[in-house]
Amino acid sequence: MNQDLQKTLWAAADKLRSNMDAAEYKHVVLGLIFLKYISDAFDERREDLKAAFSEPGNDLYIGDDAQIPAMLEDRDFYTMANVFWVPGSARWEAIRNQAKQADIGKRIDDALISIEQDNARLKGILDKRFARTQLEPGRLGELIDLISSIGFGAKDKAKDTLGEVYEYFLGQFASAEGKKGGQFYTPASVVKVLVEVLSPHKGKVYDPCCGSGGMFVQSEKFVESHGGKFGDLSIYGQEANPTTWRLVAMNLAIRGMDFNLGREPADTFHRNQHPDLKADYILANPPFNISDWGGDKLASDPRWVHGTPPAGNANYAWLQHILWHLKPSGQAGVVLANGSMSSNQNNEGAIRKAMVEADVVEVMVALPPQLFFNTQIPACLWFLTKDKTRNGRDRRGEFLFIDARKLGRMQGRVFRVFDDEDIEKIANAVHAWRQDGETTEVYTDVPGFCRAVKLAEIAEHGYVLTPGRYVGAEEAEDDDEAFADKMERLTAQLAEQMEKGQELDAVIRERLGRLGYAV
Repeated sequence: MNQDLQKTLWAAADKLRSNMDAAEYKHVVLGLIFLKYISDAFDERREDLKAAFSEPGNDLYIGDDAQIPAMLEDRDFYTMANVFWVPGSARWEAIRNQAKQADIGKRIDDALISIEQDNARLKGILDKRFARTQLEPGRLGELIDLISSIGFGAKDKAKDTLGEVYEYFLGQFASAEGKKGGQFYTPASVVKVLVEVLSPHKGKVYDPCCGSGGMFVQSEKFVESHGGKFGDLSIYGQEANPTTWRLVAMNLAIRGMDFNLGREPADTFHRNQHPDLKADYILANPPFNISDWGGDKLASDPRWVHGTPPAGNANYAWLQHILWHLKPSGQAGVVLANGSMSSNQNNEGAIRKAMVEADVVEVMVALPPQLFFNTQIPACLWFLTKDKTRNGRDRRGEFLFIDARKLGRMQGRVFRVFDDEDIEKIANAVHAWRQDGETTEVYTDVPGFCRAVKLAEIAEHGYVLTPGRYVGAEEAEDDDEAFADKMERLTAQLAEQMEKGQELDAVIRERLGRLGYAV
């Protein structure tokens, strides 16, 4: 995305920064961008139709210019081209012309309601909050003027531009909001690692905590870039946060993607919206170490095939929920906190042992720090499968460990990203090890980076799955404590010890003085 557009976008957000919480203005800005996008797409289709109606020899030629205005208001001409129908009062020019009116918030809400009424795919998913935003008079109008400068034209490129807009905004908002905003945003480079390793070509894709839908969008891009067709993947997701549920639905709808997010936003563990789903690919970035997930009410749940997850941590509930929904030939990629690889608290060590012995764990990847906006907790990737005789050579009883902690580069002072070369290095190692036809490389262990390990060796290490223990690199402490928190704790501890040292110095000096020795 070009720098001018980025500056315009963030300037739009900054217009509201002093008036609203980041969590609130995110939806105001994204809602207006959505409205601008579908209005631009509508206008572009309208211009194409106008030309077609007037062009002899065109299938749509009508030969009577007087009929053209009425024909341009025929909804069917738009929906047949997969373009949302936008009623007159909801078109961007109408909104812009009323931008300085005192009731512009209500007018935008009414526009969104009318769009929902005319487009079944958008029913109930647009966030109508503009009338109740606590903004200074005229501030919403200024925002509308700014967003007017974003052009979503050029047909096929419009969706790509929109995707860049959404990704840029979600990343910026996640950074601005910290933990609260990042809970549903997985950085694009991490999503690409999951997608490139799983290589989804055709079938059902599921994300049980889908956030803004980045996993789905990236999966579709993978299919198209590898010669597949848009729509080769069937999309299933679930999201508990009602606002985020609308956001992902909007994100997918404007791309023309078919999806099933369940009947309503709901908690994945307690109100599973896809109880009978068996997916070909599952990609997920669940919130780390959830302690209040209500596990005590699900002690006998059939999903807990490898053991009942502790009520104080949902990590192994997520892993087993994902395995439950995986086809026998399916593959899954999951982002979790590093502690999941080694923790023996409560029942976690026993569950991990059972999963390893059941041969459902395939690849473990240790990630570098500072990849995520919402947490500094060290993270890792789990790749799961139910049948290691599929998707490549027979790998039963064998596991691949990758230590990627030294990959990536800093983007600014705070966040790290993977470049395409880093992503390719990780993915190619997995594909070469599997011999699944996704790369021509021949697999070899690389000291400090990757190593194939047999079950017996993992058993010797107490079923700990930390890659650094196996690939030959120096093992890092995996305690799930954020760097900032740890630094604060250790600094306080050091200050306390230094103060204690000063007290001891004084005692020593005093006692030496009694003996006649001045220090």
